[in-house]
Amino acid sequence: MKRSAIAAIAAGATLATAAAVTGIAGAVADTTSPPAATWQPPTAPPTGWGPMGPCGWMHNMYVSDEAGYLTHMVAHHEEAVAAARQLQRSNRPQMRALGASIVTTQNAEIATMKDWLAKWYPGHPAARDYRPMMRDLSRLSGDALDETFLQGMIPHHMVAIMMSQQLLASGRAEHPEVADFAARVRDTQHAEMFQMRRYLADWFGERGGPCGRWDRPGPHGPGNMMD
Repeated sequence: MKRSAIAAIAAGATLATAAAVTGIAGAVADTTSPPAATWQPPTAPPTGWGPMGPCGWMHNMYVSDEAGYLTHMVAHHEEAVAAARQLQRSNRPQMRALGASIVTTQNAEIATMKDWLAKWYPGHPAARDYRPMMRDLSRLSGDALDETFLQGMIPHHMVAIMMSQQLLASGRAEHPEVADFAARVRDTQHAEMFQMRRYLADWFGERGGPCGRWDRPGPHGPGNMMD
């Protein structure tokens, strides 16, 4: 077999494995989705969660263009920052550190994206159709705060990974700065997502996938995520 063919097969296998691990292969591969599509909720989420639930609607979001990616990612980041601030009340230093890292990193990225929108897409509307994913954490504390944050932020990160990879795979990034940014968001949040999954497994015994069945009541939330 020619060396180029072997390399192509190996590259394809690597990409397929990465997509399967994050559970987003179908959404990432679908670059033929209608360009005007945005968030399309198919079903009601489990009781107690935001309108999108912890996972439910993320496969119904499509990146229409670079401006749409940036506006939706700004809203997505803002929600993550608001949730991560709540972790300063956590009893676990690992969670406080995670929250502080998300706040610092994503606040800086929000400022960068807003600068790009003002420079390249003046007058582009904000993401008015953005629907929250995260549960209200303000009344939770202790294990309930930590577990519920992790259950919500893992799929929240998966949406950012999906959006970023879809922008890159579809070739809709019009500026190299945005392409680099999307790759960085994808890789950073992928690493954070797996760290959070380890926390769920180590502290709460939750070893299922981040977006599986919600068929077992959880001790501190509406349910545990099962494969």
